[in-house]
Amino acid sequence: MNITKPKIVVIGGGAGGLELATQLGHKLGKKKQAEILLIDKNRTHIWKPLLHEVATGSIDPDLDGVVYSAHAAKHHYNFQLGTFCNIDQSNKTITLAPHLDELGHTILPKRTVRYDHLVIAIGSVSNDFNTPGIKDHCYFLDSNQQAERFQHSLLDSFTRLHQDDNQQQSLNIAIVGGGATGVELSAELYHVSELLKLYGLTNMSSKRLHIHLIEAGPRILPALPERIAVSAKRELLKLGVNVREQTLVKEATEQGFITKDEEHIDADIMVWAAGVKAPDFIKELGVFELTRSNQIQVNEFLQSTVDESIFVIGDCCAFTQEDGKLVPPRAQSAHQMALCVEKNLIATLKQQPLCGFKYSDHGSLVNLSRYSTVGNLMGNLTSNTFFIEGKIARFMYISLYRMHQRAIHGSAKTFALWISEKVLRVVRPKMKLH
Repeated sequence: MNITKPKIVVIGGGAGGLELATQLGHKLGKKKQAEILLIDKNRTHIWKPLLHEVATGSIDPDLDGVVYSAHAAKHHYNFQLGTFCNIDQSNKTITLAPHLDELGHTILPKRTVRYDHLVIAIGSVSNDFNTPGIKDHCYFLDSNQQAERFQHSLLDSFTRLHQDDNQQQSLNIAIVGGGATGVELSAELYHVSELLKLYGLTNMSSKRLHIHLIEAGPRILPALPERIAVSAKRELLKLGVNVREQTLVKEATEQGFITKDEEHIDADIMVWAAGVKAPDFIKELGVFELTRSNQIQVNEFLQSTVDESIFVIGDCCAFTQEDGKLVPPRAQSAHQMALCVEKNLIATLKQQPLCGFKYSDHGSLVNLSRYSTVGNLMGNLTSNTFFIEGKIARFMYISLYRMHQRAIHGSAKTFALWISEKVLRVVRPKMKLH
């Protein structure tokens, strides 16, 4: 008698989705207790908190990324390239849009995928709040492709500036959004501008780089404790960043940004890193209960409020805590949600009670490139918050990435990756130059 194995489909291979598919592969796929399928519109995974380093060339995604298909083969789950575009709850199927190449030729046709249990982990994108000109003139850093597109433009701009004999010429970069992405990108840009001297662009230096960090609110890093924001601002000002707080952008043009007060902020390169939302197509599905930011409302077990066979994790998940606040869209949130849904899916297959989700804030860290790292850590034994900066904070920041690597690769391979990174530093450039 042929008994069909239950099929668990995870849409989205970000921090939470990839960790979940990996662990389900180990605990269910390897034992043939369930079929695990991960779907993503990209072929490779980059930890999203590192995208600002991809954008500056500090990280080469071809070397530091995780190839889904190769990873799936080693961790007992399947991978399918595709973009989620529709869902049929009654028949428990999802639709994947046709996948096209750069010339518009069809690589994969429109397809339908069956599921018994579905996990939506599609992450978030920047929210332009329908500001005129933003989509036409700004770079976004929501994906590996967008980050690489920015990196190519940045390298071209650095090259042009190097070949300009007028030493008074400078490169103006305006970044809207004083959250972690905007702050970390500002510091990283200064770091790579100094590295260029090592690779022949001797006329380039941080003195020829002018960065405007624009925040609509009263301070940068509004989601983090004020002490972290004050420390981060102090370091940015030391580097030369023009930190503009309480500055609302109302329009973007080819020349730069226009503020609410009609001030023009000229820029050669513009980046939009203000606000996050779940992708708009979620609203167009007309299936789920959503927040104003398109996040999917869930119950205490992280199941969608409209269908218990659909779980939601990560930035696209709207989980309301006891204090009435939503869980913040952070990598640690996605990690904790993945662990909870992993337990609940296994419990569902075993017909056991589900466990409720409880978010534990372990603190926040902001990495200002090689200059400094600031943040706070939450005590496990007490309710105290510990402010840290400098080398200790830098070590903790790197540890977060190692924890993610350990979740998707295991301890042995994570250690091997760390060793290989040390070796590669000797033979490869300190930044991507192509």
